[in-house]
Amino acid sequence: MKILFLGDVMGRAGRTAIAETLPKLRADWKLDFVVVNGENATSGHGLSGDHAKLILEAGADVITLGDHAFDQKDMMGFIEKEPRIIRPLNFSKAAPGAGARVFSDARGRKVLVAQALGQVFMKRPFDDPFSALDGVLRQYPMGGAVQASLIDIHCEATSEKMAVGHYCDGRASIVVGTHTHVPTADAMILPGGTAFQSDAGMCGDYNSVIGMDKAEPLRRFITGMPKARFSPANEPATLSGLYIETDDKTGKATKVSMVRQGGRLSQAGPA
Repeated sequence: MKILFLGDVMGRAGRTAIAETLPKLRADWKLDFVVVNGENATSGHGLSGDHAKLILEAGADVITLGDHAFDQKDMMGFIEKEPRIIRPLNFSKAAPGAGARVFSDARGRKVLVAQALGQVFMKRPFDDPFSALDGVLRQYPMGGAVQASLIDIHCEATSEKMAVGHYCDGRASIVVGTHTHVPTADAMILPGGTAFQSDAGMCGDYNSVIGMDKAEPLRRFITGMPKARFSPANEPATLSGLYIETDDKTGKATKVSMVRQGGRLSQAGPA
């Protein structure tokens, strides 16, 4: 199975890049399944229902969220009507929607998509991501209930993301980190057959401070004083993510490569 994961969509620049680029990537690379993290797609804070529709119509099979899952209040109701949106497993027991679901590709192959929030350096004390993921992976083993599985681990610390990767090694096809908006250079297949990257990076304008227009973050770093709200940078965006091929019988990854399309970090696609 050919799977594409795209990192955090950041504001209008990220949405535009998804709308203009993803349909062509899907056709040119003959992708079977696409997952997009969309938690910053609306003004850099959360995801609205209208912008979720745009990402799905552009070719995403599933959208994952994150700690800003419900910053846009209409998502509280929209997620109940749209099963293709996944919020974190350990966000809150009262949160609407689901943190894991099984989907089908065009050939009927089953794909598990799940997301968990990390605990280290996060602003809120979320529940243990390891036990949350363990229950889901036990319920949907690769090579049995599903042909492939993807875990989006949304957290600050690269050490925690790596720990989740090794914890899930051999039990998930893909473990990929999101949240920091900066792509790491460690895409690999772990010893048990799980494709891993600490952070996929963002789909946004990299002439920025993690996707935000530079002026206000710089002012706050230099003076320690806020003056205005953060707003997303809006020059041409780079689509950043991970391309993976998996074995249908075992669910294990057979190939992995980083993706950088357009904008300032552009590079060739999967070889």
